[in-house]
Amino acid sequence: MMPTNDGLTLAAPQSQPSILLRTRQSAKGINVDTQTQQPHTRSLKQGSDWVVTSTTIGILSAFVIASLISPSAVGHMVNVGFTFSASTFGFYWQILLFLTFAVAFIVMLTPWAKAYLGHIKKPEFTRFKWVAMIMCTLLAGGGVFWAGAEPMYHYLNTPPTLASHATDEFSRATVGLTQSFVHWGFLAWAILGTTGAVVLSYAHEKGMPMRPRTLLYPLGERVVNSWVGTVADIVAIVAVVAGTVGPIGFLGLQVSYGLSVFFGWPNTYPLQLAVIAVLVITAAISVLSGLDKGIQILSRLNVWMAVILMAVVIALGSIVYLVKHYFSAFGLYLTTFVSTSLHMGDADWMGGWTIFFFGWFLGYAPLMSIFIARISYGRTIRDLFFTVAILAPVVTTFWFTVMGGTAIMFEQRNAGSISEPLAEGGLPSAVIAMSQQLPAGTLIGGAFLLLTLTFVSTTADSMSYAVAQSCTPHGQPERWLRALWAVLMGVASAVLISIGDGGISALQSFIVITAVPVGFLMAPVLIGMPVYVYRMAQEQTIRPPLDKIPDETDEDYDFGIPIGWQVPLTLPSPLPLLHKSQRKYPDYTPEKQDVSS
Repeated sequence: MMPTNDGLTLAAPQSQPSILLRTRQSAKGINVDTQTQQPHTRSLKQGSDWVVTSTTIGILSAFVIASLISPSAVGHMVNVGFTFSASTFGFYWQILLFLTFAVAFIVMLTPWAKAYLGHIKKPEFTRFKWVAMIMCTLLAGGGVFWAGAEPMYHYLNTPPTLASHATDEFSRATVGLTQSFVHWGFLAWAILGTTGAVVLSYAHEKGMPMRPRTLLYPLGERVVNSWVGTVADIVAIVAVVAGTVGPIGFLGLQVSYGLSVFFGWPNTYPLQLAVIAVLVITAAISVLSGLDKGIQILSRLNVWMAVILMAVVIALGSIVYLVKHYFSAFGLYLTTFVSTSLHMGDADWMGGWTIFFFGWFLGYAPLMSIFIARISYGRTIRDLFFTVAILAPVVTTFWFTVMGGTAIMFEQRNAGSISEPLAEGGLPSAVIAMSQQLPAGTLIGGAFLLLTLTFVSTTADSMSYAVAQSCTPHGQPERWLRALWAVLMGVASAVLISIGDGGISALQSFIVITAVPVGFLMAPVLIGMPVYVYRMAQEQTIRPPLDKIPDETDEDYDFGIPIGWQVPLTLPSPLPLLHKSQRKYPDYTPEKQDVSS
């Protein structure tokens, strides 16, 4: 027992390593034992994992080549796989996403959620930079395309999940927004950056690599370092590359379409190719400069541009209309949250909408968790969960209301003003048609095109970093590897749009197929995360924060957790294999990691 000067005693750690018993990272980001000065390799070689890297590049190349040779055959195969995956595993994805949000929300309310990620009390990034990187990485990937279009689709064709609520024009608009909230709201964000990010952060502190395979850590280190871990890395990378190539390709189509509408430029392949080239160059420069330079600077720029454009749209549109419909739609979302999230009827409609989106976000989950875990050192678990699972969805729903709600308003005032361009031009036309209805429409539309470019660039650079990290056994990914993935995804998009949007759409749907194994990869996280949160809290309760080494006169040993909540360190594992790491780490004084590399 450890006495304190107020007469209380604290349980001493048994087999669990304390927060002071850790490795440090060298300048190159490699975990180094400070006593032996030897790297912890754990049977993995330093540098890139060429099995994972070459296999994922090979799969991407094979898909692109096959699409060029026989796009119709590839499209048919993807459609068959998509239908089978959605019909067979869709209900499992619904339950998994719902439980992920529920578990994260419950854990967020416990006192153990005051534990800090990375055992570092001071965050690496300011709150604004941190939130900007989180918001832009996901919302840019599809929110720009869908924010104006999806609410219109649901307004024009009432979804069966909310059919009983659509009784007049006001309620039809409310239902259109609410169904979009279901797809882009609490469940989507929770699967992307809550439970997985905590497990990755905890396991990384125990010497495991920051890779998708580490999500299997609750099953034991042997599983992580086996061939199962290799397959997990490959599947997760393929999924996120498929999900990122799609938005890059759609960007070329959308910006080219917008330039044609606003300025009369020919909407041809060379223009689409030029747009993608600008995006790839921007993303490559950003990802080469590191997390603390290009990525966070571009994210902050996106946020300010989005805020300014939202303010302009609200001012020139109708603030009263948007406020009424936002609160009405969000209230309906909350009251029907369980029924709409777990609705399992209407298989065809669900497969094309809810299951598609849930599978898409699930495919992104492992690498988004890596990215969020990497930028969240120094944040409490409660802060992380609230920001990702509560704040981000609320901001997203408001963004959809401004974009989609304004489009619906113009459609109600002038039937066909939005729906006809949407039917003819698809996703890109909704925002552009909405902009044309506003004063100074050309200027606003051009600003939206620029925002789209920078938004998708943020997704491309963030995911390039995460993919490169997933190909790296230890430490920070090499600069050339980060840039390589940005270029490869751009090249794949350029090649696929050369055969029309069918190739991009097929690859976009392919992420739903890869969500099948990813869904099982995320399952152990549900059980492991609460246990690891408990252990992190106990470690930090027993030992002080690293930036405050107390002496015997210090009264506060609880690291923000009330003394009354302290319980024995040993917690019975819900799974026999949900182990405590037996690896011992030497004492050291932590050094700030170099995030610029």
